[in-house]
Amino acid sequence: MSGFARYYVQFLSDLWGNIQEWFIAHITIIVKIFKGDWFDNGGYFPKLGESIATWSALDYIAFILVLIIDVGFIGLLVVLVYQLVKRYVKFVKREVDKDSLIEEVSLLNQKVVELIDEKNKILAMRVSQIGAGSQGAVDYEGQGGKKKGDNESRFSKLIQVDQFAAENPKITVMNQSDMLDMADLVDRFINYAASQLHLYYTRDIIARFFAGMATTKLMILEGISGTGKTSLPYAMGKFFQNDTSIISVQPSWRDRAELLGYLNEFTKRFNETDFLRAVYACSYSDTINIVVLDEMNLARVEYYFAEFLSVMEMPDPNEWKIDIVPISEPRDPKNLINGKVLIPQNVWFVGTANKDDSTFTITDKVYDRATPIAINKKAEYIDAPYTDNISMTYEYLDDMFKRIQSGFNLSEMADRAFKELDDFIQEKFKIAFGNRIMKQIKLFVPVYMACGFTEFEGLDYMLAFKILRKFEMLNLAFLKTELDELTLMLDRLFGKEEFKVSKAFIQDLKKMQ
Repeated sequence: MSGFARYYVQFLSDLWGNIQEWFIAHITIIVKIFKGDWFDNGGYFPKLGESIATWSALDYIAFILVLIIDVGFIGLLVVLVYQLVKRYVKFVKREVDKDSLIEEVSLLNQKVVELIDEKNKILAMRVSQIGAGSQGAVDYEGQGGKKKGDNESRFSKLIQVDQFAAENPKITVMNQSDMLDMADLVDRFINYAASQLHLYYTRDIIARFFAGMATTKLMILEGISGTGKTSLPYAMGKFFQNDTSIISVQPSWRDRAELLGYLNEFTKRFNETDFLRAVYACSYSDTINIVVLDEMNLARVEYYFAEFLSVMEMPDPNEWKIDIVPISEPRDPKNLINGKVLIPQNVWFVGTANKDDSTFTITDKVYDRATPIAINKKAEYIDAPYTDNISMTYEYLDDMFKRIQSGFNLSEMADRAFKELDDFIQEKFKIAFGNRIMKQIKLFVPVYMACGFTEFEGLDYMLAFKILRKFEMLNLAFLKTELDELTLMLDRLFGKEEFKVSKAFIQDLKKMQ
């Protein structure tokens, strides 16, 4: 035991000695660098004095230049160290301030909870006093308005819709002159808008709008301000004799409650929105209904419209139901079944979107489920003959869409070329067409052709605004060669005179580099 103890004591002594030698050696080197080797015999300055005696003029010039560089380098190091220390001090101070703010917020939250509890107690006392004093009075003035009476519905606006529909039943009667094909429908709308509303549109824009209606229930009209994005669905409502509902999106919208409303637990009334009323009213209509979300990207679309995007993906339209309240009451609106509202098939949602610093980017989730229509310039004046609007049922328009789409397949040449194009884009840009987009193409193209355009023109538009639009999220600065190759491939597959929209889109992408 004593032998090991002597060994271990000697081991610790040697180890401590080595540690001391390490520190002494490093301190000695530091002292030697910054003190001892400057003025001692054989140091920096004595050697400099000895060397100067043999220098030429060029040596002096080189000495001055190197001295300036060395001083600048040392100064830069000092500044960098100072900046790092300053940032560290700011960081520490910010963290300390953050901790104090978090603590203060926690205290304020606690106070808010206490105040809410106190307010609820006061309101409960007030309600009990009113109930006892007036023997079941139905109203009281409170934070949310008047209390719902026993015989009143919590949905005042939707009940008004029920009552109006019962008192004013409307059945759309189509005349022979209203039973048009797609090409004539496009012409009639253009002439009606020009002659009666003084709104002017080109054939391609209107054809894309109708083809978009045949493809998806959500369309996005995008482009610069003042080109008539909102007036187009407004004119469509006038054309079909069923006014368009225009809902102004607010920047504060964060969730579905801003769009649909919410149940006020205090007043027991549902705060209904104009959007909910418009969608609900469509269930009583047999014609085409359009609801506009004006400036839809002032708020994040995927936040407030998320439930609609998901529901409208379901294959069975009978499942397109939106939850409004947890359970139904006897006095709820007629078409509010089990607290849910069915989204009718005769309604289309049209969002208008500007691209500027005040708006949010519309995400791929939204674009993939919509038909985008670019309107970047006003159409020229049209001297159109006076044209009446039209009486057309949803059933007639839907049957016409389905009849045109039935059995449609891309031509063998277009199908082969599109598959080759898909392979190229997947390889070079890592973006695939996807089943949803291919389905939309097969719904859009035949209706676009029925409006008087070619198969290639329909494919061109869908390629540009469903596929190439995704390129905006890529690092285009490193894809210039690939974009040029894509343009050459379009020329080779479809011809130099075809796919002008896609080629123009590619040129715009190259300008974004």
